[in-house]
Amino acid sequence: MIEPLISATSLTKHFHLGRKRTVHAVDDVSLDIAPTEIVGLVGESGSGKSTFGKTLIGLHDKTSGTVSYKGEQLPKAYRSGDFQRFASSMQMIFQDPYSSLNPRMTVGEIIGEGLRLHSDASSSEVTDRVGEWLRKVGLNPDHMSRYPHEFSGGQRQRIGIARAFILEPDFVVCDEPISALDVSVQAQVVNLLGELKESLGLTLLFIAHDLSMVRYVSDRIAVMYLGSMIELGKANEVFFEPKHPYTQLLIGSNPEPDPTSERERASTGMQGEIPSPINVPEGCRFANRCPHVMDMCRKETPPLIPLQNLDAEHSVACHLFSEDVN
Repeated sequence: MIEPLISATSLTKHFHLGRKRTVHAVDDVSLDIAPTEIVGLVGESGSGKSTFGKTLIGLHDKTSGTVSYKGEQLPKAYRSGDFQRFASSMQMIFQDPYSSLNPRMTVGEIIGEGLRLHSDASSSEVTDRVGEWLRKVGLNPDHMSRYPHEFSGGQRQRIGIARAFILEPDFVVCDEPISALDVSVQAQVVNLLGELKESLGLTLLFIAHDLSMVRYVSDRIAVMYLGSMIELGKANEVFFEPKHPYTQLLIGSNPEPDPTSERERASTGMQGEIPSPINVPEGCRFANRCPHVMDMCRKETPPLIPLQNLDAEHSVACHLFSEDVN
């Protein structure tokens, strides 16, 4: 059995707002990611995807639970020395290509900053590496003296990718890197990430809303709802044979460009509103929106358990499958 590169066990992240008000952003989520694997993480806004990714690599302190990287348990709260130590191993590509780049720095300074901070490379070596990475992401090395505002959204996201990958990390969290881009540019960025993953042997957590893109780029898909993991399995299996009612509705509401697709679609759209993470309901968190809700759903929280009789590993947190689980 392959040991995971990074592993979260019962990872929890709460934000305390005062007056006994707490945001349950991530609750008791466990996920192993194998070396060179891409795991797609999907769910509506407010489901905790980005918070999970940031907590996983130490940008948020952990409320409880653990994260292990290459078998070593990471600190509950990072200090400056921890960021210095792990920066070359774990990086993040941020969602907004406009606000994530310092407008006062040139592209060369932005991409090369990590090398200057976390390596002993000389100025000329940094410049050479920056030019090399600009070529790798499809940009002109001669443009390293330009500023972010001189580039399009897709080009800025490529700059963000070069900034994250120039340190050659083992693990990268891609926090909705295509959500702010046009559809044609989204495909270009996804293809670029796939090519870099193959050439560098990268391991990625790919967070996104577009399930078609997630299926295209991912080995497995994990589905989150209101801070909890509710389904996990091979990408094609989750996409074409979703088990959890939420996953079925989420995929059913996703535009399908291929009219001949054999994918089963939910017959109804998503009903109701996602509950507040400050007032998380008892039992199944999807109960107030689920078309198959039962009495027990409002009282008991279903665990994420593997299903039987499937060719690949597939887990679901739903009382509808209580008789089919191990």
